[in-house]
Amino acid sequence: MDCYTANWNPLGEEAFYRKFELYAMEWNLKEDLRDCLVAAAPYGGPIALLRNNTRKEKSPSARPVLETYSASGLLLASVPWKSGQLVQLGWTASEDLLCIQEDGTVLIYNLFCEFKRHFSMGNEVLQNHVLEAKVFHTEYGTGVAILTGAHRFSLATNIDDLKLRRMPEVPGLQKPPSCWAVLSQDRVTIVLLAVGQDLYLLDNTSCSVVTPPGMSPSAGAYLQMAVSFNYRCLALFTDTGYIWMGLATLKEKLCEFNSSVRSPPKQMVWCMRPRSRQRAVVVAWDRQLMVVGNSTECIQFVLDEDSYLVPELDGVQILSRTSHEFLHEIPEASQEIFKIASMAPGALLLEAQKEYEKESQKADEYLREIKDQKLLPEAVSQCIEAASYEHEPDTQKSLLRAASFGKCFIDKFPPESFVRMCQDLRVLNAIRDYQIGIPLTFTQYKRLTIEVLLDRLVLRRLYPLAIRICEYLRLSEIQGVSRILAHWACYKVQQKDKSDEEVAQAINQKLGDTPGISYSEIAARAYDCGRTELAIKLLEYEPRSGEQVPLLLKMKRSKLALSKAIESGDTDLVYTVVLHLKNELNRGTFFMTLQNQPVALSLYRQFCKHQERETLKDLYNQDDNHQELGNFHVHSSYAEKRIEGRVGALQNALDEYYKAKNEFAAKATEDQIKLLRLQRHLQEDLDKPYLDLSLHDTVSNLILDGHHKRAEQLYREFKIPDKRYWWLKIGALATRGDWEEMEKFSKSKKSPIGYLPFVEISVKHHNRYEAKKYAPRVTPEQRVKAFVLVGDLDQAADAAIEHKNETEMNFVLSKCTAGTDAAVAEKLNRARAQLLKK
Repeated sequence: MDCYTANWNPLGEEAFYRKFELYAMEWNLKEDLRDCLVAAAPYGGPIALLRNNTRKEKSPSARPVLETYSASGLLLASVPWKSGQLVQLGWTASEDLLCIQEDGTVLIYNLFCEFKRHFSMGNEVLQNHVLEAKVFHTEYGTGVAILTGAHRFSLATNIDDLKLRRMPEVPGLQKPPSCWAVLSQDRVTIVLLAVGQDLYLLDNTSCSVVTPPGMSPSAGAYLQMAVSFNYRCLALFTDTGYIWMGLATLKEKLCEFNSSVRSPPKQMVWCMRPRSRQRAVVVAWDRQLMVVGNSTECIQFVLDEDSYLVPELDGVQILSRTSHEFLHEIPEASQEIFKIASMAPGALLLEAQKEYEKESQKADEYLREIKDQKLLPEAVSQCIEAASYEHEPDTQKSLLRAASFGKCFIDKFPPESFVRMCQDLRVLNAIRDYQIGIPLTFTQYKRLTIEVLLDRLVLRRLYPLAIRICEYLRLSEIQGVSRILAHWACYKVQQKDKSDEEVAQAINQKLGDTPGISYSEIAARAYDCGRTELAIKLLEYEPRSGEQVPLLLKMKRSKLALSKAIESGDTDLVYTVVLHLKNELNRGTFFMTLQNQPVALSLYRQFCKHQERETLKDLYNQDDNHQELGNFHVHSSYAEKRIEGRVGALQNALDEYYKAKNEFAAKATEDQIKLLRLQRHLQEDLDKPYLDLSLHDTVSNLILDGHHKRAEQLYREFKIPDKRYWWLKIGALATRGDWEEMEKFSKSKKSPIGYLPFVEISVKHHNRYEAKKYAPRVTPEQRVKAFVLVGDLDQAADAAIEHKNETEMNFVLSKCTAGTDAAVAEKLNRARAQLLKK
């Protein structure tokens, strides 16, 4: 801690930069990095190397080898490269490796060099070959830019939604540009290229010449250009050693610097920190590294060996054969605390804590000085923030101890920031470990988010660490542990060294009923790996039938799928399987399969009733189900337009009902056939629609039309019960208003329904005069009601008194009005009083 600022290098008056070692690399490279194709993923991601790429020998020992390493130099995978000539390597945002070949084919591998898929950059690229390629990242995703042998550019802005764009031609371009870069402006991806002293900007439709503002006239030809990590800044290096730095829009110059080095640099990248006002560019030659910014001075480092620069969100990674270093600007909080002779509150608090550990009274002096200025909360916050930027755990602990010490002297200081920082640093220290090799800074970690970090640990198959982090941060099971266990299980099913039974038991033992786990997804992965039996065993643990069934169908285990669907009780699921079986099996086998599953058969019949009537007939025929066949023919008869067809269908139904020994249905069908034939004759004779009417409606209509003899004929032929026929006839006669016929009919013979219906129907049709004719003929027990209906309250009262029925008397009384029926009411009251005396 005493020489903490020894590796701080000033750039101007306000900014300091430091370079420190992340890891001592042990990847045992025999070649220099310049002899390999190298690509390192940002955010402390993996490193890809293609070795022996430039060798001409065709011997197997000299064949190119594709290797992936962790950021600490641990080998993740190594495979011989058997495909075409590679031009460029790059990493996607999700840490898939892109291998861009000379013929324009882009092969995609995971970080264990397992092939995933490929795509082509188009026929033109295939014909003209790839001269140069760049992998870039925008808000749309990971993109690929290609420069072809015809000096034309092609772009794919998002490889997951491939849309190739051919950029406009640069007029008069006869040789490859000296340098070029991909820019992202206003959600549009464009290409900036340099030819000698000219800069060209290619967008979707045009090519335009641009001039950076404030560019020195004697700057010379452009040799190198660099775009910042966030695509907002641009740096240009010319053959006179002049460096121009400005906005990527080329509308504003930030600063310039003359390096006096005329040789073209190997690499040039930006070194910036979010929310910092400082702008700096790192330029690398074979043995020299230069940091330049808004200052007349620069920082120079000597490189002991060939190095490769990787731009990051808040700095630059420097890879070499023996080390992995990080170069970055010292954040303001760290400067305030550690700068020599600093009197910032954070610096004083750190000193106070150190003196307190020594049991020195100076601790009190430092604390008083901070408290007198009322800066203790700021001091605590400074120490917490500075701890986040430190890579060494000892420095982190020292700063956090100081923050904890300061907190004790503040009333109601919210502890959340301190606790969260302790948690975050513990996670960061765990993943920075050499065996894990993900050297994330705190700034990168916050931009990446914990969810993405967990995904990256899962991609590296570091399941135990990912689960421990979830448990430590107390993430919800569905977000954390469940998701990781599901990934582990999907990886487990790919291991061929264990039996299906062992793998299924191991997965179930580990996962159990953990919330958010989908065994069907794990089973699907097993099936994709060719382990069908394992997939079926895993599906046994899936509690949701809706998830089991689709995969069983995909695996062509349709009968098992049908059983699972029926067990679920979900009719939609059963229908899905049944219709799948119908398309998969021949008709006979399909029907036989359904025979063994009554529920499925019943549901399929329901389906056929609405969708496939003829199939329903075949089902009943196969079962010799004559009753249902008869019902089918009856139903079908209604679809027939011609009367002959309808009668024919009913005749078929009649035959089936006889075979089913259903005499009632047979007789009803026979009567229907007879009625249809009669209705046809009536329609022909009377020129009125009678077809499709019921027997009752046919009789009523005949009476309404005055055809009483024909109605009598139907009454006898179909043996309509007397009571029903009388009701039909008096209703129709009243509707027709044929009161004379109705009276005549009432006297034809004794009414089987009595005479109250005559009264009621007459009153219903507002004819009390006719109703009064029938009231005296009503039976004594109904006579009171009949007289009340016709409005003869006097006779109703007499009948009630005669019956000596108090209820009837009360009923008549309720109908009396004081003005007109006073005598009747008095008569009833006297009779009732007399009745009560007895």
